[in-house]
Amino acid sequence: MDGGNFDLKEEIRDYWSKRSETFDLAFGHKISAGPEAEAWQKPIRELIGAEPKRVLELACGTGEVTRLIHDLGHDVTALDFSEAMLAVARAKHAGKPRLRFIMADAENTMEPDASYDAIICRHLVWTLTQPEQTFHEWFRLLRPGGRLLFFDGDWATPKPTGRIARLLIALIDRVVGEDRHYDGALGSRHAAIMKGLPFGGGLRPYMLMPLLTGAGFAEIKLHSHDPIAKAQRKKADLRNRLRTFVYRRFILTCQRP
Repeated sequence: MDGGNFDLKEEIRDYWSKRSETFDLAFGHKISAGPEAEAWQKPIRELIGAEPKRVLELACGTGEVTRLIHDLGHDVTALDFSEAMLAVARAKHAGKPRLRFIMADAENTMEPDASYDAIICRHLVWTLTQPEQTFHEWFRLLRPGGRLLFFDGDWATPKPTGRIARLLIALIDRVVGEDRHYDGALGSRHAAIMKGLPFGGGLRPYMLMPLLTGAGFAEIKLHSHDPIAKAQRKKADLRNRLRTFVYRRFILTCQRP
Protein backbone atom coordinates (compact mmCIF):
# COMPACT_ATOMS: atom_id res chain seq x y z
CA MET A 1 0.00 0.00 0.00
CA ASP A 2 1.24 3.45 -0.85
CA GLY A 3 2.27 5.16 2.38
CA GLY A 4 0.71 8.40 1.23
CA ASN A 5 -2.67 6.74 1.12
CA PHE A 6 -2.43 4.98 4.48
CA ASP A 7 -3.77 7.85 6.57
CA LEU A 8 -6.56 8.47 4.07
CA LYS A 9 -7.58 4.81 4.10
CA GLU A 10 -7.63 4.81 7.88
CA GLU A 11 -9.80 7.92 7.82
CA ILE A 12 -12.16 6.17 5.38
CA ARG A 13 -12.28 3.09 7.62
CA ASP A 14 -13.00 5.18 10.71
CA TYR A 15 -15.68 7.20 8.94
CA TRP A 16 -17.62 4.13 7.80
CA SER A 17 -17.12 2.38 11.13
CA LYS A 18 -18.73 5.30 12.93
CA ARG A 19 -21.61 5.25 10.47
CA SER A 20 -22.23 1.52 10.99
CA GLU A 21 -24.48 2.10 14.00
CA THR A 22 -27.10 4.01 12.02
CA PHE A 23 -26.17 3.14 8.43
CA ASP A 24 -29.34 1.15 7.77
CA LEU A 25 -31.42 4.15 8.89
CA ALA A 26 -29.98 6.34 6.13
CA PHE A 27 -31.91 6.57 2.89
CA GLY A 28 -30.17 4.87 -0.02
CA HIS A 29 -28.41 2.24 2.09
CA LYS A 30 -31.15 0.06 3.55
CA ILE A 31 -32.88 -1.84 0.71
CA SER A 32 -36.60 -2.33 1.27
CA ALA A 33 -38.22 -5.66 0.46
CA GLY A 34 -40.45 -5.67 -2.60
CA PRO A 35 -39.98 -3.42 -5.65
CA GLU A 36 -36.73 -1.85 -4.46
CA ALA A 37 -35.04 -5.17 -3.67
CA GLU A 38 -36.25 -6.55 -7.00
CA ALA A 39 -34.85 -3.53 -8.85
CA TRP A 40 -31.41 -4.01 -7.27
CA GLN A 41 -31.50 -7.76 -7.93
CA LYS A 42 -32.47 -7.51 -11.59
CA PRO A 43 -29.06 -6.45 -12.99
CA ILE A 44 -27.34 -8.99 -10.73
CA ARG A 45 -29.60 -11.77 -11.99
CA GLU A 46 -29.15 -10.73 -15.61
CA LEU A 47 -25.37 -10.53 -15.28
CA ILE A 48 -24.55 -13.82 -13.59
CA GLY A 49 -27.59 -15.96 -14.37
CA ALA A 50 -29.59 -18.43 -12.31
CA GLU A 51 -26.97 -21.17 -11.95
CA PRO A 52 -25.20 -20.93 -8.56
CA LYS A 53 -21.93 -19.01 -8.82
CA ARG A 54 -19.09 -18.11 -6.50
CA VAL A 55 -19.50 -14.36 -5.89
CA LEU A 56 -17.25 -11.87 -4.13
CA GLU A 57 -19.01 -8.82 -2.76
CA LEU A 58 -16.63 -5.96 -2.00
CA ALA A 59 -17.31 -3.31 0.66
CA CYS A 60 -20.39 -5.21 1.83
CA GLY A 61 -21.13 -2.77 4.66
CA THR A 62 -24.09 -3.95 6.72
CA GLY A 63 -24.92 -6.74 4.28
CA GLU A 64 -27.85 -5.31 2.35
CA VAL A 65 -26.62 -6.25 -1.14
CA THR A 66 -25.22 -9.43 0.41
CA ARG A 67 -28.78 -10.54 1.11
CA LEU A 68 -29.86 -9.92 -2.47
CA ILE A 69 -27.00 -11.94 -3.95
CA HIS A 70 -27.40 -14.75 -1.45
CA ASP A 71 -31.16 -14.95 -1.96
CA LEU A 72 -30.50 -15.63 -5.65
CA GLY A 73 -28.79 -18.87 -4.63
CA HIS A 74 -25.12 -17.95 -5.00
CA ASP A 75 -22.18 -18.74 -2.72
CA VAL A 76 -21.11 -15.37 -1.34
CA THR A 77 -17.90 -14.10 0.19
CA ALA A 78 -18.66 -10.64 1.58
CA LEU A 79 -15.68 -8.43 2.33
CA ASP A 80 -15.29 -5.16 4.20
CA PHE A 81 -12.39 -3.45 5.97
CA SER A 82 -14.56 -2.03 8.75
CA GLU A 83 -14.99 -4.51 11.57
CA ALA A 84 -17.92 -2.44 12.85
CA MET A 85 -19.76 -2.81 9.53
CA LEU A 86 -18.99 -6.52 9.43
CA ALA A 87 -20.35 -6.99 12.95
CA VAL A 88 -23.73 -5.62 11.81
CA ALA A 89 -23.68 -7.77 8.66
CA ARG A 90 -22.72 -10.94 10.52
CA ALA A 91 -25.53 -10.45 13.04
CA LYS A 92 -28.01 -9.78 10.25
CA HIS A 93 -27.08 -13.00 8.41
CA ALA A 94 -26.22 -15.27 11.33
CA GLY A 95 -26.48 -18.98 10.58
CA LYS A 96 -26.88 -18.73 6.82
CA PRO A 97 -25.11 -21.36 4.68
CA ARG A 98 -23.09 -20.51 1.55
CA LEU A 99 -21.99 -17.21 3.10
CA ARG A 100 -18.74 -16.06 4.70
CA PHE A 101 -17.63 -12.63 5.85
CA ILE A 102 -14.00 -11.55 5.82
CA MET A 103 -12.24 -8.41 6.97
CA ALA A 104 -9.98 -7.24 4.14
CA ASP A 105 -9.15 -4.32 1.89
CA ALA A 106 -11.10 -4.27 -1.38
CA GLU A 107 -8.04 -2.77 -3.08
CA ASN A 108 -5.80 -5.65 -1.98
CA THR A 109 -8.01 -8.59 -1.01
CA MET A 110 -5.34 -11.30 -0.52
CA GLU A 111 -7.81 -13.76 -2.07
CA PRO A 112 -6.48 -16.46 -4.48
CA ASP A 113 -6.13 -15.94 -8.23
CA ALA A 114 -9.10 -16.80 -10.46
CA SER A 115 -11.28 -17.82 -7.51
CA TYR A 116 -14.58 -16.07 -8.31
CA ASP A 117 -17.21 -16.14 -11.06
CA ALA A 118 -18.39 -12.62 -10.29
CA ILE A 119 -17.47 -9.53 -8.28
CA ILE A 120 -20.18 -7.11 -7.17
CA CYS A 121 -19.97 -3.85 -5.23
CA ARG A 122 -22.16 -0.85 -4.45
CA HIS A 123 -20.89 2.69 -3.89
CA LEU A 124 -17.26 1.58 -3.60
CA VAL A 125 -15.48 2.67 -6.77
CA TRP A 126 -15.71 6.39 -5.97
CA THR A 127 -13.76 5.73 -2.74
CA LEU A 128 -10.82 3.89 -4.34
CA THR A 129 -7.45 5.40 -3.49
CA GLN A 130 -5.63 3.53 -6.29
CA PRO A 131 -8.23 2.67 -8.94
CA GLU A 132 -5.84 1.53 -11.67
CA GLN A 133 -4.12 -1.00 -9.40
CA THR A 134 -7.45 -2.05 -7.92
CA PHE A 135 -8.98 -2.96 -11.29
CA HIS A 136 -5.95 -5.15 -11.99
CA GLU A 137 -6.55 -6.79 -8.60
CA TRP A 138 -10.20 -7.48 -9.42
CA PHE A 139 -9.26 -8.86 -12.83
CA ARG A 140 -6.84 -11.23 -11.08
CA LEU A 141 -9.58 -12.56 -8.79
CA LEU A 142 -11.97 -13.48 -11.60
CA ARG A 143 -11.97 -16.73 -13.50
CA PRO A 144 -11.92 -16.51 -17.32
CA GLY A 145 -15.40 -15.37 -18.32
CA GLY A 146 -15.98 -13.91 -14.86
CA ARG A 147 -18.08 -10.76 -14.53
CA LEU A 148 -17.69 -7.49 -12.65
CA LEU A 149 -20.73 -5.38 -11.71
CA PHE A 150 -20.77 -2.19 -9.73
CA PHE A 151 -23.36 0.38 -8.77
CA ASP A 152 -21.97 3.90 -8.35
CA GLY A 153 -22.38 7.56 -9.22
CA ASP A 154 -21.04 11.08 -9.31
CA TRP A 155 -21.51 12.18 -5.71
CA ALA A 156 -19.67 15.49 -6.12
CA THR A 157 -21.67 17.36 -8.75
CA PRO A 158 -25.48 17.46 -8.75
CA LYS A 159 -27.35 17.16 -12.03
CA PRO A 160 -28.87 20.43 -13.30
CA THR A 161 -32.28 19.29 -12.04
CA GLY A 162 -30.55 17.98 -8.94
CA ARG A 163 -29.66 21.50 -7.86
CA ILE A 164 -33.37 22.30 -7.65
CA ALA A 165 -33.95 19.12 -5.68
CA ARG A 166 -31.19 20.09 -3.24
CA LEU A 167 -32.74 23.50 -2.68
CA LEU A 168 -36.07 21.86 -1.90
CA ILE A 169 -34.38 19.39 0.47
CA ALA A 170 -32.68 22.30 2.27
CA LEU A 171 -36.08 23.97 2.63
CA ILE A 172 -37.57 20.82 4.14
CA ASP A 173 -34.59 20.56 6.51
CA ARG A 174 -35.23 24.09 7.75
CA VAL A 175 -38.93 23.43 8.28
CA VAL A 176 -38.88 19.97 9.89
CA GLY A 177 -35.23 19.62 10.94
CA GLU A 178 -32.29 17.86 9.36
CA ASP A 179 -32.24 14.12 8.81
CA ARG A 180 -29.78 12.95 11.48
CA HIS A 181 -29.07 9.67 9.72
CA TYR A 182 -28.25 10.95 6.25
CA ASP A 183 -24.63 11.49 5.09
CA GLY A 184 -24.78 15.09 6.23
CA ALA A 185 -24.54 13.88 9.82
CA LEU A 186 -20.79 13.56 9.20
CA GLY A 187 -20.73 15.94 6.27
CA SER A 188 -17.46 17.74 7.00
CA ARG A 189 -15.56 14.46 7.33
CA HIS A 190 -17.16 13.14 4.15
CA ALA A 191 -16.11 16.27 2.27
CA ALA A 192 -12.54 16.06 3.60
CA ILE A 193 -12.22 12.44 2.49
CA MET A 194 -13.50 13.25 -1.00
CA LYS A 195 -10.80 15.89 -1.46
CA GLY A 196 -8.11 13.23 -1.13
CA LEU A 197 -9.63 10.67 -3.54
CA PRO A 198 -8.87 10.28 -7.26
CA PHE A 199 -12.61 10.39 -7.97
CA GLY A 200 -13.41 12.85 -5.21
CA GLY A 201 -14.21 15.55 -7.75
CA GLY A 202 -16.84 13.34 -9.33
CA LEU A 203 -16.98 9.89 -10.89
CA ARG A 204 -18.20 9.52 -14.48
CA PRO A 205 -18.23 6.34 -16.56
CA TYR A 206 -15.89 7.76 -19.21
CA MET A 207 -13.18 8.00 -16.53
CA LEU A 208 -13.41 4.27 -15.90
CA MET A 209 -13.35 2.91 -19.45
CA PRO A 210 -9.57 3.25 -20.10
CA LEU A 211 -8.73 1.95 -16.61
CA LEU A 212 -10.89 -1.14 -17.03
CA THR A 213 -9.60 -1.78 -20.54
CA GLY A 214 -6.03 -1.35 -19.31
CA ALA A 215 -6.65 -3.94 -16.61
CA GLY A 216 -7.78 -6.43 -19.28
CA PHE A 217 -11.57 -6.20 -19.01
CA ALA A 218 -13.79 -6.46 -22.08
CA GLU A 219 -17.52 -6.16 -22.86
CA ILE A 220 -17.72 -2.95 -20.83
CA LYS A 221 -21.36 -1.84 -20.69
CA LEU A 222 -23.22 0.98 -19.02
CA HIS A 223 -26.72 0.42 -17.64
CA SER A 224 -29.38 2.79 -16.35
CA HIS A 225 -29.90 3.22 -12.62
CA ASP A 226 -33.36 4.72 -13.20
CA PRO A 227 -35.37 1.55 -12.40
CA ILE A 228 -33.78 1.46 -8.94
CA ALA A 229 -34.45 5.15 -8.32
CA LYS A 230 -38.08 4.73 -9.38
CA ALA A 231 -38.47 1.77 -7.02
CA GLN A 232 -36.90 3.74 -4.15
CA ARG A 233 -39.43 6.54 -4.62
CA LYS A 234 -42.39 4.20 -4.07
CA LYS A 235 -41.91 4.00 -0.29
CA ALA A 236 -39.96 7.22 0.31
CA ASP A 237 -41.15 10.44 1.86
CA LEU A 238 -40.87 13.70 -0.11
CA ARG A 239 -37.35 14.55 1.09
CA ASN A 240 -36.01 11.13 0.13
CA ARG A 241 -37.85 11.09 -3.18
CA LEU A 242 -36.10 14.36 -3.99
CA ARG A 243 -32.75 12.78 -3.11
CA THR A 244 -33.12 10.27 -5.94
CA PHE A 245 -32.98 13.18 -8.42
CA VAL A 246 -29.83 14.90 -7.12
CA TYR A 247 -26.89 12.88 -8.48
CA ARG A 248 -26.01 10.94 -11.63
CA ARG A 249 -25.99 7.25 -10.77
CA PHE A 250 -25.09 4.35 -13.01
CA ILE A 251 -24.48 0.63 -13.22
CA LEU A 252 -21.42 -0.69 -15.04
CA THR A 253 -20.60 -4.26 -16.04
CA CYS A 254 -17.62 -5.89 -17.73
CA GLN A 255 -16.01 -9.27 -18.18
CA ARG A 256 -12.67 -11.02 -17.93
CA PRO A 257 -12.15 -12.63 -21.36
